[in-house]
Amino acid sequence: MRSGSFILPALAALLALASLPAQAIGRLADITIVDRETGATLPVHYAKGEYWVAGRPGARYAVTVHNRLGERVLAVPSVDGVNVLSGETAAWDQRGYVFSPYERYQITGWRKSSSEIAAFEFSSAGNSYAGRTGRPANVGVIGVALFREQPPLPAPPVVHEPLGQRRDSSSDNSLGRLREEPASPAAAAPAPASEAESSARSQSAGSLAKAAPAPSPKLGTAHGQRETSVVTHTTFTRLQEQPNEVISIRYDSRENLVASGVIREQPVRPPVPRAFPQSDNVSYVPDPK
Repeated sequence: MRSGSFILPALAALLALASLPAQAIGRLADITIVDRETGATLPVHYAKGEYWVAGRPGARYAVTVHNRLGERVLAVPSVDGVNVLSGETAAWDQRGYVFSPYERYQITGWRKSSSEIAAFEFSSAGNSYAGRTGRPANVGVIGVALFREQPPLPAPPVVHEPLGQRRDSSSDNSLGRLREEPASPAAAAPAPASEAESSARSQSAGSLAKAAPAPSPKLGTAHGQRETSVVTHTTFTRLQEQPNEVISIRYDSRENLVASGVIREQPVRPPVPRAFPQSDNVSYVPDPK
């Protein structure tokens, strides 16, 4: 179990949020991507074994997290493979946001301090924060690792010894042992992938390799303008070393997602020729000029 200092979203920011739309991903928490310019939740497309959203170049966006549990959870967020609080290459054991039971909050940017962020903004991959800091390999993905909290240990029972049997407390540390935290559970090793899963992944990789070339530059997330965003600090002890749930959402421009087959648009039917086009139109008295 790992305990540390984490960030608690400010209540004032929570009250300003709209209700969470239906297209959310997650079991412990609902995760959605919101276009902050329009206020619309980006539709989620499931293709090739992954979730995708289409972003608009130049638009600011937010990652909305809504805790579905009646207990606190820790969300460790990453964008383009970078931890959005520390700027480190993302890993599960890093800092994150702590959500109270059923709490909802929008993560709107790269955290610069406890009172300021640099806005998330869809941009070209070359102008992304990850690209500009020499880490372009994971541009185009948003991640949230969710951890449940270790319940507090029950208070040790009070043992009253008979007066004649009391011993020097320095030679008896049984009560002290009762207060010790149990050993951290071993992190569960991921189950080996089945042959069917391995085959599906290989086919997915092959289909991506054969996709049509992208008609526009790949999207990334830029280090946008500074904005006020107040948070406070708290502590959180994880129930286990590995996340209880990991959510990954890929993103790119709509044009690129259409070209790669992620978004399938309905073909536009050409107009049907008519034998008497003028007779099919019902005319009425026109207005005078």
